[in-house]
Amino acid sequence: MLLCLHGIGSSSAAFAPQLAALSDTFRVVAWDAPGYAKSADPQGPLTMNDYADAAADVIRARGGRAHVLGVSWGGVIALRLAARHPDLVESLMVLDSTPGSGTDPDKAAGMRARADELARLGPEAFAAARAPRLVSADAPPQLVERVTATMAASVRLPGYGHAAEAMAATDLRGELHRITAPTLVLCGDKDHVTGPDSSQVLAGGLHKTAYVIVKDAGHLANQEQPERVNAWLLSHLHIATDHRTPHQKG
Repeated sequence: MLLCLHGIGSSSAAFAPQLAALSDTFRVVAWDAPGYAKSADPQGPLTMNDYADAAADVIRARGGRAHVLGVSWGGVIALRLAARHPDLVESLMVLDSTPGSGTDPDKAAGMRARADELARLGPEAFAAARAPRLVSADAPPQLVERVTATMAASVRLPGYGHAAEAMAATDLRGELHRITAPTLVLCGDKDHVTGPDSSQVLAGGLHKTAYVIVKDAGHLANQEQPERVNAWLLSHLHIATDHRTPHQKG
C-alpha cells in the first residue's frame, strides 16, 4: 500500500496525479487529515505525534505496512510516523518538506499566525492569498486555480489551527538518525516556501536516502511536474520492493 499525506493547506485531492499514475501498480490511499475536507473535526488539539499515530491507524486498518508519501506538512507527519512506528513504514517519499517550523522562532511564530489569518479572511480569501505562492511563476493558470480551489475546500478551523500549532512545535532534526526506512527526498528547484535547503537538512540527517531536485517546479512539485515526480516515485518504489517476494508487493 502507498499512503499519501497532504500538505497543511490541502487535502487528498492534491494527489490526483499520483492516484492516476500509480494505482495500476500499488494500492494508493490518500487521506484527508483530521479536521480537513471530508474528515471529521478533532475533539481537541492534536500534536505531531497524534497525526503520526492517526496515520499509523490508517495503515493498520489496511494491512499493516505501507510506503508513505508526504508533501510538506505531510512529509513531517511521515517522518514522525517512521520514527514512532518503524514496523509500519516500508519506505518514505518526502516532497518539498522540512524538519518542522520549530527549528526557528520566526518560522514558528509565522506558522502560529496562520490560524488567525484564516479566521479573519475565511477559506476562500485565505486560499486566494496563499495558494499562488505554492507553485512556480511559470505554472499554468489552470493549476493555480485548482490549487486555490482545493485549499478553499479543504481548510477550516479548528483543524487548520491544530496543524499549524503542531508544525510550530516540531523540530525533527534530533530524530532523523533514528529513521531506518529508505527515503526519497524531492524538492522543486523553484520552491520558495520550504525550499531546497530544508530538504537538504532532511536528506543529510537520514541514513538511507536519495535526494532529487525537480526542475521547473515550485512547492507543489507533485502537481506542477507530475510526470517527473511520478517517475522518481515509481523508481524508488520498485527499488524498495525488490527485496520482497511477489505476493508481498504493493
